[in-house]
Amino acid sequence: MTCGEADHPALYWHREGEAVRCDLCPHRCLLPRGARGVCGVRKHVSSGEMATLNWGLATAPALDPVEKKPLYHWRPGTQILSLGTVGCNMTCPFCQNWHLSRGDESLGLISITPEELAGLAKKYKSNAVAFTYNEPFVWYEFVIASSKLLKQEKIAVVLVTNGLVLPEPLNALLPYVDAANVDLKTFTKEGYRKLGGDLECVKGTIVALFEGGVHVEITHLVVTGFNDCEEHFGELVDWIALLSPDIPLHISRYFPQYRWHELPTPIELLRKFQSIASEKLHYVYLGNVTEPAVTRCPGCGEELILRHGYEVVKTALDTSGTCLKCGNRTGIVLK
Repeated sequence: MTCGEADHPALYWHREGEAVRCDLCPHRCLLPRGARGVCGVRKHVSSGEMATLNWGLATAPALDPVEKKPLYHWRPGTQILSLGTVGCNMTCPFCQNWHLSRGDESLGLISITPEELAGLAKKYKSNAVAFTYNEPFVWYEFVIASSKLLKQEKIAVVLVTNGLVLPEPLNALLPYVDAANVDLKTFTKEGYRKLGGDLECVKGTIVALFEGGVHVEITHLVVTGFNDCEEHFGELVDWIALLSPDIPLHISRYFPQYRWHELPTPIELLRKFQSIASEKLHYVYLGNVTEPAVTRCPGCGEELILRHGYEVVKTALDTSGTCLKCGNRTGIVLK
């Protein structure tokens, strides 16, 4: 396959007449020559093929607390090497990282290869790498190449994702992913349509990750005037509980950002949603708030993990994630 000097051959596409059809996400963009997909980083190039424009272009990698992803039940208290790029296949008007999601390859990113990424993880003694900040599935070719190499080096892979990807590319990546936080943005088809997404696709991604043995946590950003309906939130909780009541749910506070200027989510509403979710889920946390985050054993109520901000200040678990008081196996991954 031949692409331009700055381009990299894309995976998951096919030709339709003079155009190319992308098969990575449910948008299935049909692109005439020279056009880019919704994501902004997959293009029908002059050679007549599809290329990805963000291969090996990254934000400066940084060591973050794993709690910042957020992952509260996977290697708590550890640092994770984190990086992202530009592009996204959704168009959320309240995007917290819009400068990356709506940016392009001219943004001033650094160049990095999968081999250099693995080397950085070793240099900083990080045994895990997170693809985060923007949507990792629109960085698919770099992410899967890096993930295969990282797996060989026994370095774990984490995705922080909107979950908008088709089953075939997802299933190809699954064997290399250890943990994921999926942003479940709303629980109505109409809500997802407004954001340029697909609810059923995202639900399918969550199920595939969970059933594929990936550690899964879910984030739900409660946005004033968009998804702050108690009824719809209850339906979201019911669905997660049917999948597993042990999946951690992070209910996050929205602040005005990008093109959405409603008031921040009222703390009282977040606490109400937390109460609703806690009736059916064992682990429910509030995000973007100042209060400590406590993990309690669903068996005996013992305080298992206490966090102040992103810092873990107390744990009461053995190395297998079992409550030291009652012996309940919590599913928390410590190593």
